[in-house]
Amino acid sequence: MALNFTDQGGSIFERITGENIKKRFAIILDEKVESAPVIQSRIAGGHAQITMGARDPDIQLADSKKLELVLRSGALPAPITKSNEQRIGPSLGRQSIRLAVQGALGGAIMVVVFMIIYYRRAGIIADLAVGTNLFLQLAILASFGASMTLPGIAGLALTMGMSVDSNVLINERIREEMRDGKSARAAVEVGYGRALSAIVDGHLTTLIAGVVLAQYGTGPIKGFAVTLIVGTLTSIFCGVIVSRTMFDFWVHGRSRSAKLDMG
Repeated sequence: MALNFTDQGGSIFERITGENIKKRFAIILDEKVESAPVIQSRIAGGHAQITMGARDPDIQLADSKKLELVLRSGALPAPITKSNEQRIGPSLGRQSIRLAVQGALGGAIMVVVFMIIYYRRAGIIADLAVGTNLFLQLAILASFGASMTLPGIAGLALTMGMSVDSNVLINERIREEMRDGKSARAAVEVGYGRALSAIVDGHLTTLIAGVVLAQYGTGPIKGFAVTLIVGTLTSIFCGVIVSRTMFDFWVHGRSRSAKLDMG
């Protein structure tokens, strides 16, 4: 098998072969040694010949063609040139997130105002519980290193609605007990007791759906599912523990005839 070099390559090859007589000259492509002939003498003039070791002419021909392909593949230049350039900015994604945040904040503000108008002081307690729920949810997601996406914002809005729904259920139960003539403390005690099972059942079904989505979903679906799972757990905690603590402080020391301002 014959090799031809350029003038510069021939002079380099002559120097290398002169310094490595009786040593192997490895031909490597993609970190694999394809052939390693022994240098018999200094090779000058830019011409070289590789003697294939096989005695069978067919095997020699096949090995020669294979080695030729290796040498040609390694010699082919593959320069990278810029033919076209396009830049895509984050304006569309930024606008979508901004609109999603505006929608979530707008809905939250409307819910907060409605709760205060409809339930008065009890509505303020419900709003504080919802705010605590949102804070805990964001804190937990931040501790996991989660980034806020559009599905995540949707999950936050959904869990806020679930938290409000829990407080509405509790407030209505307390109202019913007060209409039956119970004292403020007894109404809160019985109201929470009767609302607890409904709250847990509703959140449990949502939690199961979130776990299934997180297990089998990918990408945005998984992000929504994670936010939903965290929000469901914090919603139960805030609806049952946080708001109950606030109600206990509110009714502490009240007389049996005292009424709660619940609209």
